[in-house]
Amino acid sequence: MENSNGIENTRGFAVVELFTSEGCSSCPPADELLAGVQKESSKKPVYILAYHVDYWDHLGWKDAFSDAAYSKRQSRYGEWFKLQSIYTPQIVVNGKTEFVGSNSSELQKAISAELGKDAKTTLQITGKVEKGQISVEYQLDGSQDRSELAIALIQKSGQSKVTRGENSGHILNHVQIVRELVIDTSPMNYGKISLHFPKDFKTNNWELIGFLQNKFDGAILTAGRCGLSVQDIEAVITH
Repeated sequence: MENSNGIENTRGFAVVELFTSEGCSSCPPADELLAGVQKESSKKPVYILAYHVDYWDHLGWKDAFSDAAYSKRQSRYGEWFKLQSIYTPQIVVNGKTEFVGSNSSELQKAISAELGKDAKTTLQITGKVEKGQISVEYQLDGSQDRSELAIALIQKSGQSKVTRGENSGHILNHVQIVRELVIDTSPMNYGKISLHFPKDFKTNNWELIGFLQNKFDGAILTAGRCGLSVQDIEAVITH
């Protein structure tokens, strides 16, 4: 059974966050795993985000998709999970469980478990180009107590030819690349958040993913997504 958006009706959802880097030789298998999950779960409420961390950038190859903000986010998970250190590739599902990012069986098990749970809060988001930015409107149904709202601009696919570092000589393919992440630390039932465009925002290859997360233990309470129209993209290129 599918809803009006073509998504299977399930009781729960799964937010899959991968922390990766083009400078890490162990990361390409995790990127490939995510690409497979993306294809298999296209009609399920599975929300995939790949954060390219920056702490590998000084080891021979600078990842063009990397950002210190994503390393900081991973460090926050390290605190929530009480890890001795952060690492790549790492996957976190719904902010509740973490494991090595290339572990296919663990990922499938975690996704299945989360899809079978009840979601007590819902999130709807819409995005449009407004005054040279992406204006995101959100609506939350349920408690926002002790929580914060994250909105991510996602590049659905990308490719890099690596010439240095551990992956030198390889062409790396990526999916669901986080290009900007904005956090509203005091969300309401309804609100607006603005995001900036990357310099290479030129194709109909983008979407927005939002999720509500507990500030104190990292558990993700709900998630939603929306696309960006071709008209919106063309408006950015023209102006």
